[in-house]
Amino acid sequence: MEWTGLNELREKYLSFFESKGHLRLESFSLIPKDDKSLLLINSGMAPMKKYFTGEITPPRNRVTTCQKCIRTPDIESVGKTARHGTYFEMLGNFSFGDYFKKEAIAWAWEFLTDVLGIPADRLWITIYESDDEAEQIWENSIGIPHDRIVRLGKKDNFWEHGSGPCGPCSEIHFDRGESYGPFENFEQASDCDRVIEIWNLVFSQFDSDGEGHYAEMKNKNIDTGMGLERLACVMQNVDNIFEVDTVQNIMKHIIDIAGVEYHKDAQKDVSLRVITDHIRSTTMMIGDGVMPSNEGRGYVLRRLLRRAARHGRLLGIDGTFLYKVAETVINENKSAYPNLVEKHDFIINVIKAEEESFAKTIDTGLAIFNQMIEGLDGTEISGEDAFKLSDTYGFPIDLTKELLEEKGLTVDEARFRELVTEQKTRARAAHKGAGAEAWEGSGVATNGLEKTVFVGYTDLEADAEIKAIIRDGERVDFVGNDGEFTLVLDTTPFYAESGGQVGDVGILTGDGFECEISGTTKTHDGIYLHHAMITSGESLKVGDKVRAKVDEATRRATMRNHTAAHLLQAALRKVLGSHVEQAGSFVNPDECRFDFTHFSAMTSEEIEKVENEVNAVIMQAVPVVTKEMPIDEAKKLGAMALFGEKYGDIVRVVKAGDFSTELCGGTHAENTGNLGLFRIISESSVASGVRRITAVTGFNTVKYFNSLNETLYSAASALKLSNVNDLIAKATALTAELKEKDREIARLNSEINAQKAKSFDIVDLGELELVASAGIDASVDIASLAETTRDEKDNRVVVLASVNSEKGTATFVCACSKKAIDKGVLAGNVVREVAKIADGNGGGKPDFARAGGKDITKVDTAIEKAADIVKGFIK
Repeated sequence: MEWTGLNELREKYLSFFESKGHLRLESFSLIPKDDKSLLLINSGMAPMKKYFTGEITPPRNRVTTCQKCIRTPDIESVGKTARHGTYFEMLGNFSFGDYFKKEAIAWAWEFLTDVLGIPADRLWITIYESDDEAEQIWENSIGIPHDRIVRLGKKDNFWEHGSGPCGPCSEIHFDRGESYGPFENFEQASDCDRVIEIWNLVFSQFDSDGEGHYAEMKNKNIDTGMGLERLACVMQNVDNIFEVDTVQNIMKHIIDIAGVEYHKDAQKDVSLRVITDHIRSTTMMIGDGVMPSNEGRGYVLRRLLRRAARHGRLLGIDGTFLYKVAETVINENKSAYPNLVEKHDFIINVIKAEEESFAKTIDTGLAIFNQMIEGLDGTEISGEDAFKLSDTYGFPIDLTKELLEEKGLTVDEARFRELVTEQKTRARAAHKGAGAEAWEGSGVATNGLEKTVFVGYTDLEADAEIKAIIRDGERVDFVGNDGEFTLVLDTTPFYAESGGQVGDVGILTGDGFECEISGTTKTHDGIYLHHAMITSGESLKVGDKVRAKVDEATRRATMRNHTAAHLLQAALRKVLGSHVEQAGSFVNPDECRFDFTHFSAMTSEEIEKVENEVNAVIMQAVPVVTKEMPIDEAKKLGAMALFGEKYGDIVRVVKAGDFSTELCGGTHAENTGNLGLFRIISESSVASGVRRITAVTGFNTVKYFNSLNETLYSAASALKLSNVNDLIAKATALTAELKEKDREIARLNSEINAQKAKSFDIVDLGELELVASAGIDASVDIASLAETTRDEKDNRVVVLASVNSEKGTATFVCACSKKAIDKGVLAGNVVREVAKIADGNGGGKPDFARAGGKDITKVDTAIEKAADIVKGFIK
C-alpha cells in the first residue's frame, strides 16, 4: 500500500470506473438545482435524485462522480475534534437499472485491493442482517472469510428515508492497526476508531410505501459513496482529515501567517482546524455562486467566514487574512475544479470584502459582549443582548453562543428567536442518513408526457394540440369555464419562464373557445405549462386543436430588456472590472433588473459611463445573433456563463457584435437598435458584495423621462416657481435657510439645557458626583442634555429619565466622564441596571448609553436608586 496524494486518489477512482463503462461527470454545483428540500448539496447522490426516481433520464446508465459536499449540523464541533468537518468530497459510482450487487461488490474490492493495494486482511465487511445474497457474493465470489463478514441491523445497514426507493447496504471497513487500540471484536474495534468505514454500497432494490411494506423493484439501482478525505487518511497513514496532504498544506499557510505550531497548544489547534475547514468550505461555496447574506445558504457562508475570522483573532492574526489562505485552497484543488481558477479574483474579492465588513464591527462587538457579561446577574444573557450583537455587530447567534460557552454562560435563545426574523433562522441542514434529505421531493402531473416542441425563437404563432389539462395538481380530460387551469401543448411559441426572463402571455383559440394565457412555465424535463382561463366559450378538452398566439408587444418589450441585460453586464465589466459576475437577473416587459458582484456603491460617474457604453452599442444598431454550438467552442469565443449554472454539451450563444457574448436560452431583440434607449433608474445593494441595477428600454424609457418631467414641474409649482429651471437655485437657498434655523435651534436648546442642568440635584459619591433627574420633558433632547451636564465637570455621572405618557414608555440615558469610566462606572452597565427597575433594558458605549422602560410608574424609583447602582460599580 503506497502513499497516495488526495488529488491522485480522486483521479485513480474516476479513471477506474471509466474503465468499467461509467460516464465521468463533473461535480455538480453545491447549489441544488430544482430541489427546494436541500440548502446545499450534502451527498454524492443528492444532485442525481431525479435520475434514481426516473423523473429525468440519466446521460448513461453508469455514472461516476467526485461530488463536492457541505454538511453543517455539527458546525460547533468542527475544530474541537479532528473528526468533524463541514466540507468533503464524496466518490461515487452509480447504476440506474444496469448492474447490481455482484458487479458493485467486485469492482469495489478490485479498486481497493488491486488498484490501491490495500491488504485484504485489513478490510472488514458489514451487510444487512438478512442479505444472504450479499454475503454469498462476498464469501464465494470475492473470497472473504466468513468471520470477517458482520451482519448488522436496519439502523446500520439499511438505507431508507420515508417512502420510495430503499435497500440494504454493505459497508467496507478498514482496520487501522494496534496503535488505535486492541481488537477484541468488530463492534469494540469500531467504537474505538481502530476500524473505520471507508465505502458504503447501497443496493436500492425495494420500493417502500412508508408503512413497512417493501415491494421488489423491477429496475434496481446502485448508489455508492466513499469519502475522498477518509480514503486519503488510509492511503497516507494519517489520523484524520487535517493531516491529509492537500488539507495540511492549507493549514501550513495559516500557521505561517499566525506564527504558531500545530500540536503545541490545544486551543490554538482548535482555531487552526476551524479556519482550515471553514476556508475550504467557503472557497468552494463562493466558487459555485453562493454569496454572503443573512438567509439560507448565504447565511451558512457568512457564518463560516465570520467564525473563521474570529478564530484568526484568537491566533493573534491582525487584519484580514482568510482571502490569502483561499489562494492555497484554489491552488490545491485547481486540477479537479478549474472553475476555482476561472473565478479566482471573484472568490478572493468576496472573502476579503466579507472579512473587512466583519472587521469593522468585531472589535466593538467583542467590547460590547464583554460589557454584557461583566454586568451579568446570573449565567444567561438576554435575547435582546444577543439580538443586538447579531443585528448591530454582525455576530451570528452561533458565534455568540460559542463565545458564551467558552465562559460557561448561555443565552436566552427563545427570546432571541422571537426578536429575529425568519430570514435569520440558522441555515442548518439537519442530516440523518447519507443524503437522506435529497429524496424529499415531489411528483408532478406531467409524467408520461412528451417534451414540448418550442418554436418561439422564430414564431409568435403556431398550430398546436392540447396534450394534457391539469387542474388542482391532477390531470383531467375536460375543463369548463369555471376558473384557472394549466394546459400542455405538443408545440408552443410561448417562452416559458427561465433564466430570469418571465414567461410569455397571449391567447389560445380553438373551435368555439378562446383562452387567455396569463403565464408560461416549464418542468425540468421540458414540458411547457400554459396557465390559462377560458375567456370565450364554455369548455375545452384534451385533443382539441388550437392556434397559440403570443402577445407580440409584451414579448418584444421583454426581448429588449433581456438584450439590455447582456449589454449591461458587458458594460459593467468594462467600466468596473472583470470581477463583475451576474448574481441574478429578472427581465419582464417593464424593466431589466440585474444583480452583479461588486463591493461598493457605484458612483454617479460610473453609472453614467455604463449607460453611455450601452447606448453607444444601441446607436450602432449591431445585429444580435444566436447560434447553437459545442460548449468548448462557446468558451473559446469568450462567452459569459451564468454564475454557478451547469450547461450541456451543446449551448445557445447570444452575440451582440464584439461587445457581448453570452450563453443564454432566452429571447432577444434582433438588433441592438431595437432597444431605442437605455436608462438606469436605480442602483442599490441587495447583499454583501452584490449590487442591483434596475433599468428601462424602449417606450419605458420615454415613460420614465415623462414621469421625471412631471415631478420637476410639480416641485416647481409647490415652490411657486414659474420657471422649472429655477428649481436648483431655489432648493439651494432653502437648504441654506434651513441650516441657519437649525443652528439657531441648537443654540437655543443648548441655553435651555444649561439652565435645566443648574436645577439638578447633585449627589456626592466621593471622587465622583452623580446628577440624576426623572423630570425631563419628552420633547427635550435628553441625550444632548445628559452630555452637556456631564461635560461641565470631569468627574460626573449623569442619569436622566423622560416619560412619554401617550405611548406609556420611558427613556433612560446615562453619560459618564472619563474619570468615572476609569473608576469602573460604565454608562451601559449603569443604564441597564436603572432601566431594569422600570421593566426595561438597554446599553451602549462606556461614555454614553440609552435604555427603554415599560413601567412608567417605576421611573422615579429607578432614578432614586441610581446612586446605589453607581456606587456598586465604583472600583
